[in-house]
Amino acid sequence: MEDVWPYIETLIPSIGLLYLLYVILKHIVEGDRRERIAHAQWEREQDRLAGQDSEHQEH
Repeated sequence: MEDVWPYIETLIPSIGLLYLLYVILKHIVEGDRRERIAHAQWEREQDRLAGQDSEHQEH
């Protein structure tokens, strides 16, 4: 079993960096998803307001 430890010790930093990359990419993807939802809501609100403004101008 002692012969395995050098291999495990060599892989630990790589596994740690892989986990860190996973966490960072997960946050980027989640942030992008939330930003797209917020932007779509903002566009709907702007369209609704623009529709109301055009109705007021017609009267």
